[in-house]
Amino acid sequence: MTETFAESGDSGAKRAHGASRLTVTGLAVGALAIGGAALGLSVSNAGGSPTTTRATCGGSTPTLTVQGSGTATGTPDVLTAILQINTSAGTASAALSQDNAKVAATVFALTQHGATKADIQTTDLTVQPNYAYPKSGPVITGYAVSNTVTATLHHTKTAGAAIDAVVNVTGNAAQISSLTFSFNNPAGVEDKARTDAVKQAVSHARAIASASGHQLGALCSLTDQTQSTQPILPYGNFAESGTSASLASPASVPVEAGTQSETDQVKMVYAIDESK
Repeated sequence: MTETFAESGDSGAKRAHGASRLTVTGLAVGALAIGGAALGLSVSNAGGSPTTTRATCGGSTPTLTVQGSGTATGTPDVLTAILQINTSAGTASAALSQDNAKVAATVFALTQHGATKADIQTTDLTVQPNYAYPKSGPVITGYAVSNTVTATLHHTKTAGAAIDAVVNVTGNAAQISSLTFSFNNPAGVEDKARTDAVKQAVSHARAIASASGHQLGALCSLTDQTQSTQPILPYGNFAESGTSASLASPASVPVEAGTQSETDQVKMVYAIDESK
């Protein structure tokens, strides 16, 4: 700066000195503005009144509780079938032996249509007497065995063929108690439902706060209240008395996955700013 002033003379030096003062003043104002922005709500105005800070949780701060619900749909790709294999004979051992053979055939048929041993589970087994009721009193006429197998079929397009195969190898013993559709990877659909639920809750909170003339403060809590449930489709025995248990039609049992909805509910608690 000294060399610049020398080239311009005294008057130039004065002009340069004045320009320097203006520049410094401008920088000071800019620095003050930047500093105020950086400090945000904690900086006081020139007039001395503090800027309003955002309401925080805890203490005596009033709160607003809202709920939101979101729904997303998708095509399920897993079918869980609960199969019962029922046999009867004059003795318990004979009935159990017959049932064991049919259950083994059921497991083999399922594995031939995409199921693995890890997808097949025995979930119930009962052996009980059958009674006749003459006037003289109850009489045991034989024994009945029921073995329940739960199979998870990861390919809904071939699930009908798997059911056909089970009925074909077990005859009149086959009974399907229920079918349940689900998602192999439900996280995608569930997260969409959660996102919609949170958006709805936030929208409700803003609307309520605005209508009451207040502003939302800090988010104090967010709770996912969802309890997953799966629809169960009941099925009866495929075999009718006096008819063959196998399905005569060359087509497999029609199994339609359709669409399935996942619903999520959330609860959100906000602090309320009462200063406005």
